[in-house]
Amino acid sequence: MTQRIDRREFSVAAALALLGGAAITVSGCGGDYGGGSPTGGGSYGGESDYGPGGNTGDGEVGLISSNHGHRAVVTDAQLTAGNGMLLDIRGNATHTHSVELTADEVVRIRGGAQVSKGASTTDSHNHSVTFN
Repeated sequence: MTQRIDRREFSVAAALALLGGAAITVSGCGGDYGGGSPTGGGSYGGESDYGPGGNTGDGEVGLISSNHGHRAVVTDAQLTAGNGMLLDIRGNATHTHSVELTADEVVRIRGGAQVSKGASTTDSHNHSVTFN
């Protein structure tokens, strides 16, 4: 039997797990936002709607928790410049979120370090984005 938790409980568990260095998997995200991705991805640490994260040759693609159409990409040009940025992760979702990356975080992403950030809250929910 699977236990269901609400978004607040999930957010608290996710924050505690991230602080503890554990991985969280979201399977079959439900709720008012259509669940997981239409391609079966949408799990934290799994695939996004656009395939696995990583460097695609056109930039670094972030993995997005509870994804339902968003896309997070830091382009190769942005990685080379190493400046801070406000990243729009709309993708093909019906709404947008933003993720703020500092210059230090962009440089760390460029160097292959794992960087996880929370996205802005829109439509009463948000996402975590993990690069590398």
